[in-house]
Amino acid sequence: MTIGEAVKLRIIELVEENNITINKLATISGLTQSTLNNITGGRNNSATISTIKKICDGLEIDIREFFNSDIFNDLEQEIK
Repeated sequence: MTIGEAVKLRIIELVEENNITINKLATISGLTQSTLNNITGGRNNSATISTIKKICDGLEIDIREFFNSDIFNDLEQEIK
């Protein structure tokens, strides 16, 4: 799994855990819904760390908690 795929899955996981929609996450994070739709729909596989930080701020978690998931185990090598 690539880092982009893992970020996508983690966002979906957090939305489900918090029982909110992507639209609600966009609102509380100060992001556009299209940005999150592109990430979670797989059209954008390179979310910036700033975007991830905004998601964390909206969910009131720190960035370590975002990446503290089994989803990020066994990522593929990005440089081939």
